[in-house]
Amino acid sequence: MTTQMLSLPLVRQKFSDLNCCIIIPTYNNDHALEEVINGVLSYTGNVIVVNDGSTDSTRSILERFPSVQKINIPVNTGKGWALRQGFASAIEHGYRYAVTIDSDGQHYPEDLPLFLEMAEKHPDSMILGARNMTQEEVPGTSSFGHKFSIFWFKVETGMTVLDVQTGFRLYPLDKIREIRGIISKKYEYEVEILVRLAWRNVSILSVPVKVYYAPKETRVSHFRKFRDFTRVSIANSILVFLALLWVRPLSFFKGLRKKSVREFFMEYVVNSQDSNAKLAKSVALGLFIGVTPIWGWQIVTTLGLAHLFKLNKFVAVTVSNISLPPMLPFVIFLSYIIGGWVMGANMSNMQYTPGLGLQWVKENLVQYLIGSLFFGVTLAVVLGPATYLLLQLFRKQRNG
Repeated sequence: MTTQMLSLPLVRQKFSDLNCCIIIPTYNNDHALEEVINGVLSYTGNVIVVNDGSTDSTRSILERFPSVQKINIPVNTGKGWALRQGFASAIEHGYRYAVTIDSDGQHYPEDLPLFLEMAEKHPDSMILGARNMTQEEVPGTSSFGHKFSIFWFKVETGMTVLDVQTGFRLYPLDKIREIRGIISKKYEYEVEILVRLAWRNVSILSVPVKVYYAPKETRVSHFRKFRDFTRVSIANSILVFLALLWVRPLSFFKGLRKKSVREFFMEYVVNSQDSNAKLAKSVALGLFIGVTPIWGWQIVTTLGLAHLFKLNKFVAVTVSNISLPPMLPFVIFLSYIIGGWVMGANMSNMQYTPGLGLQWVKENLVQYLIGSLFFGVTLAVVLGPATYLLLQLFRKQRNG
């Protein structure tokens, strides 16, 4: 049965069966709020409206809907905070899912069944209502923000979605409950929560929805172009930093443990479309940066240099993790030994211990720094060409 054929009683039953509610955050949208509430009430009575400190006639409008649950925030705090209050109430009332819909009339309630059908097929997934942003009436700033957010979401999570900024979404509340440490209170919350869900391996799916943009002269928007865009940009910068420094490498190595070294080598190196020389240079770069004592910044530095020199970023970053535990003590020890050899120091009494760490490095800093640079160059010069020769051999055998 297609969505168009679903009767209203059947949709209402689906809302009940899925234990799903609708959350409407609103701030000074009295021109469209009543129509939006009436629209969603056609599909379900499980409606929560969060009034985020509105100063217009919002309160009097809400009084006309005694069956609707209302949360009144005394002073305008931000859309993110309103959503958080709505989720907390929905969880408290035992709902499993919550669909959020903006109160400005941009979304069409008749698209609600699309979310329910997707939730039935893919339980506990995050579902985004993907808008058609190629319409002529879409503001230029909205179109730019749409592309901007999709790009950064892919950097932060490795995932491509159709619409990151949409306010028409279905949230799995059990997954929301598990997330701690959310700090966003305004528009950037919708970016942060989406990224945090993706980091927890929650499936992010999309359904196509219609969107209405009022004529420019009658359009009402509370998005402050400079201030709110700056907040979103700062939030993305923090999320990108965390993703590159910790989340993405950790996720990669968790997956890598499931593969043998040979499987990894075959999948990401031998079967790569890049040339043997390009892959060998990528390995050499990764080894050099990985040994260089810029702990915490190896990944970012490797990514930047790989992009600059047009190398294979994935291979270079993977190899640069040579200094992660349990290899780190060995790298430190060998760097120190090589540094002593370069400086002509007496190394006869030096013995390896797995306890080599930051304090030991501080006490032997100069020798370690010199040794790490020579060690990195040596690895790059030796293993870079070795990679090239191995690729020549493996690829020749496969093609022969």
